[in-house]
Amino acid sequence: MSKKELKVINPYTEKEVYSFPMDTIEDAYQKIENAYKAFQEWRFTSMNTRKELCLKFMKEFEKNRDNIAHEITEQMGKPLQQSQNEINTMLDRAQYMISIAEQTLADEYLPEKPGFVRYIRHEPIGVVLDIAAWNYPLLIAVNVIVPAIMAGNAVIVKHARLTPLCGKAFVEAFEKAGAPKGLIQDIIADHQVIDAVIKHPKIGFVSFTGSVRGGHEVVQSASTRFINQGLELGGKDPAYVCADADFDYAVANCVDGAFYNAGQSCCAVERIYVEKPIYNQFVEAFVELTRQYKLGDPMQKETTLGPLAVSSARQFLKKQVEEAVAQGGKLVVSPDEFEVPDQGWFFAPAVVADAPQKSSLMQEESFGTVIGILPVHNDEEAIEYMNDSPYGLTASIWTSDFERAKRIGERVETGTFYMNRCDYLDPALPWTGVKDTGRGASLSHYGYYQLTQLKSMHLRIKW
Repeated sequence: MSKKELKVINPYTEKEVYSFPMDTIEDAYQKIENAYKAFQEWRFTSMNTRKELCLKFMKEFEKNRDNIAHEITEQMGKPLQQSQNEINTMLDRAQYMISIAEQTLADEYLPEKPGFVRYIRHEPIGVVLDIAAWNYPLLIAVNVIVPAIMAGNAVIVKHARLTPLCGKAFVEAFEKAGAPKGLIQDIIADHQVIDAVIKHPKIGFVSFTGSVRGGHEVVQSASTRFINQGLELGGKDPAYVCADADFDYAVANCVDGAFYNAGQSCCAVERIYVEKPIYNQFVEAFVELTRQYKLGDPMQKETTLGPLAVSSARQFLKKQVEEAVAQGGKLVVSPDEFEVPDQGWFFAPAVVADAPQKSSLMQEESFGTVIGILPVHNDEEAIEYMNDSPYGLTASIWTSDFERAKRIGERVETGTFYMNRCDYLDPALPWTGVKDTGRGASLSHYGYYQLTQLKSMHLRIKW
């Protein structure tokens, strides 16, 4: 019986570019056994050995960066320069997580107690399944892969159906760096196979980045086992622009935060609230900058906005915009204003001013090139609107008043609160969320804690 095949379609050419045989349950189980065997030895390696491997991995990845960047753009459509930028950020993030591993995972000795030695160990958790998303196919994956290896685990990467080559890029770089057989593997599989993988007794942890529905499916698959899951799910991240903000800086960053990577960012700015005294001026400036985007072949330098990675997303975005306008919003930038290529899954930017707070555009994750803007009278109204969401990944405020930002930030329900920046991850801070955005944390020293398990060492040396 022939295996199922995964076909990868280039979202710009709309043509098949790659095809891969998909793993069966038997294939997946064999990879788990290989991973568990590798884990049994890797768990006892020194921190220096792990560090040496991960640093070599970075060098091998860097050697192949141009090919990997090309493959990212080919698979999911982001402009080539943005793919190159992602590689830079991925390597920086890996470097940071490597640098904090030894101190983070060191044994923690308790104060002396006569007759006893007491300390706490952070031990590896086993085989980690990393189900990574396509929108930042390197950054999302590295958040788990490198710290998992540094913590003494083995890793199986299940990358998104749109970007399977990115999972293979990690595996190949680690193998060239000298990773033991089975320590890191990729899997290309459907939901049925992944359900079986999660239920396998030798899987120790599952990390998932994707939709809320997908998060529920992962939790359901794991429900018969007492293993933890790290879940980064939906977002509808707000920005609040205050009248005392650096105006030009705030406008430029909100435009970029909304449309970078065609709006397909977990922490993209998805709704904007502007203090009323500067509202009309802000909308005008936002419109002017938005109209400067150039849609086209993402392999070309002059292209600043590529196609969407998912063809069906266009209809959803169109519906969000139409509903917001029907409910009283004003379409101040229309997709019809842009020159759009004859091919590709493009949705040109749409900006809706006076977007109704209860519209889908301001409530449901768009994950695309649309944005709603709404005036607010004061901080209280801004906080109320920012918290009026089932999600809580990031939120940003644009102001020159630090105390004001701090006061508002402590009341906004979110995993990360920014002042005068957005759409950015600092690897020294935990990447986490509240409400339907999920649970757990990656990055920082907290990211290591979900990839390890505690062991209390309680040793009597005198009696």
